[in-house]
Amino acid sequence: MLAYICKYTPIELFESIDVDMELMEPEVVQFNRAEAILHPNVCAYVKGVLEMFADLVNKRDDVEGMIVTSCCDSGRRLYDALKATYPDKFIYLLDLPRKVTPEAVKLFTKNVSAMVSAYSEHTGRAFYSDGMIRPLKAYLKAHPAELQGEEPADAKVNVGLIGARCSQSLIDTLHAHSARILFNVTCNHLARLFDPNAIGRLEDYCEQLLAQFPCMRMAGAEDRLNMLDDFEDKLDGLIYHTVKFCDQYHYEAAALKKLDSFHVPVLNLETDLTRQSSGQIKTRIEAFIEEISANKARPADEAAASVETQPEAVKIVPAAHHAAPYVLGIDSGSTSTNAVVIDGSGQLVAWDIVRTGAKSILSAEKAMNQVLDKAKLKREDLSRIVSTGYGRDHLPFADADLTEITCHGKGAHAFDPAVRTILDIGGQDSKAIRLNEAGDVVDFVMNDKCAAGTGRFLEMMAHTLDVSLEELGQLSLRSKEDIRISSMCTVFAESEVISLIAENKEPEDIAHGVHVAIAGRAISLLRRVGIEEDVMMTGGVAKNPGMVAVLEDQLGLKLKIVEEPEIVGAYGAALSGLEQLK
Repeated sequence: MLAYICKYTPIELFESIDVDMELMEPEVVQFNRAEAILHPNVCAYVKGVLEMFADLVNKRDDVEGMIVTSCCDSGRRLYDALKATYPDKFIYLLDLPRKVTPEAVKLFTKNVSAMVSAYSEHTGRAFYSDGMIRPLKAYLKAHPAELQGEEPADAKVNVGLIGARCSQSLIDTLHAHSARILFNVTCNHLARLFDPNAIGRLEDYCEQLLAQFPCMRMAGAEDRLNMLDDFEDKLDGLIYHTVKFCDQYHYEAAALKKLDSFHVPVLNLETDLTRQSSGQIKTRIEAFIEEISANKARPADEAAASVETQPEAVKIVPAAHHAAPYVLGIDSGSTSTNAVVIDGSGQLVAWDIVRTGAKSILSAEKAMNQVLDKAKLKREDLSRIVSTGYGRDHLPFADADLTEITCHGKGAHAFDPAVRTILDIGGQDSKAIRLNEAGDVVDFVMNDKCAAGTGRFLEMMAHTLDVSLEELGQLSLRSKEDIRISSMCTVFAESEVISLIAENKEPEDIAHGVHVAIAGRAISLLRRVGIEEDVMMTGGVAKNPGMVAVLEDQLGLKLKIVEEPEIVGAYGAALSGLEQLK
């Protein structure tokens, strides 16, 4: 087996003599080996390849080596690391031209020929003496390009994928949620299209290889976004994927944001290609599909009508009389599990909040049973149950699930139709959501890669200050000295707070500094979606008076907060369930 990392690798040459070529698509757990020999800021893909290749060498006896291309500086660092670590393997750096000119094609053909000779010398496996063309053409005719992944038969939305290399799990997630991928021009997922009849020399094959849809290091990459014009009327959404520390594609992602001529919703995803990252992007992808599905399902005249007939704001006051159908919405979060029951008119019947323990299913069942008791209903009285939150996929009694992005948007709009921007600081993540006049989600961003700026961060800081979470907010309001917490990493911030305690700084001032630090992170999220008044704050942290005071001071506006901000997501889930019954 010979590994490779780049679409410009002439894999067909090797496969035509029965060499097993394997594309490196890492989804690792940690970068322990890579970070011991590479700089921490090297591209996450390169670090993942190093980890994956080490595992392959340890598990398989047929690994001959790897072909690396000179597509970026990180790739060259990968070659150096592999060459030093595996001196007995065939580790080859294929120099790649940036252009597709006659001179560049001749140079690339020379480089490919040199690589083939080096492989033959290293392994003793000879290529055909006729210049490799006859077996290559036969191989190309026998292996036409195939689309990667089976498209869903019941596709509801059409999406495009562009940017840096993405994992197969991302593609599988799109297919699992009824999304048809109209094109995928991320690295290595582009179909390899060759015309065998036009190949008479090795130079012809190398020219076709170079002439693929260009990656960002190739000349002509500035025209890559022009292809979107041909798909705009066919796309419901576009996903732009970037890899952590891959600067070239970050530049194009920034250019796409400034592209005034493209009017399709865009989801920007940055991942580090770890398995943890796969879990982090799941909510983003699902929320994006929910967003574009809702936009596609609602005709323009219906959207306009919904703006004109906005409902009055909901109040959390149980009505004296309710009528079936009854719907349960349950928000299974990392800190709390929140449940609401509504009736057929969308009126709140009852709600309940329980602490999420070690078993999210048990917490959800407890919340459901308690809210049913409050509503004086039984399980069989419910027409539908809709779950949301991070535990939404794991509640067997739910009839459907939706992301908390969609549910917070729907719930906030129902409580106050004037709301355009939502800030939800939860126990595990923070979200900024922007709505249009009809209450549809038009943009959102999340901070879920660490506990920085979340309720968990506040819990840790309260523990360090030896006060309860409820006391922390009140403590902050009594601050007299401006103290800045410089680190947003929970572990480092805890050490910083301990140092401030040692310096005899007042707990009130430290608490205020903690809230200021979180506010800065939250406001940066809001600015990324665009702050449009009115702004509502949801989630448990909205009950923290110190946090609210700092946010209002820095934003220069009054936040809208409902009587029980923790149930907004669950209420939105219940409203979605009611819509599904119609």
